[in-house]
Amino acid sequence: MATTTPTPSRTSVPRDEFVPTGWATFAGIVLFVAAFFSAMWGLAAILNDKAVTVGGSGVIIADFTTWGWVHLLLGVVMALTAGGLLTGQNWARWTAVLFATINAMVQVAAFTAFPLYALVILALDITVIYQLTKNYVPARN
Repeated sequence: MATTTPTPSRTSVPRDEFVPTGWATFAGIVLFVAAFFSAMWGLAAILNDKAVTVGGSGVIIADFTTWGWVHLLLGVVMALTAGGLLTGQNWARWTAVLFATINAMVQVAAFTAFPLYALVILALDITVIYQLTKNYVPARN
């Protein structure tokens, strides 16, 4: 009499999925706000560079049209990343940190043209980076 050992059935092991916590939701919303402001600044710089100049100073490097396109594209990518954070996508955490860091560096180039705006967006970017690195706790289903 031959006996066979039962083979364990293949069960799908749930992958570690991120369920947005309060801090991730907060970071996603703040990232979206920063993205919206960056995109609007970029659009204004592309359409009318006089609208984004305070005190007659220009940007540090290149011209307003160039930085307008950079801000517009960066704002769109940041908004998409914020959507990823809010829907619980695993890739969105470090992507958000990356683009918030890049946006913070881009604000330095526009600082001479609009200093108060640049400081506010810089603060929003730093808040996003802090929340996604310090308070990020992925919850398991």
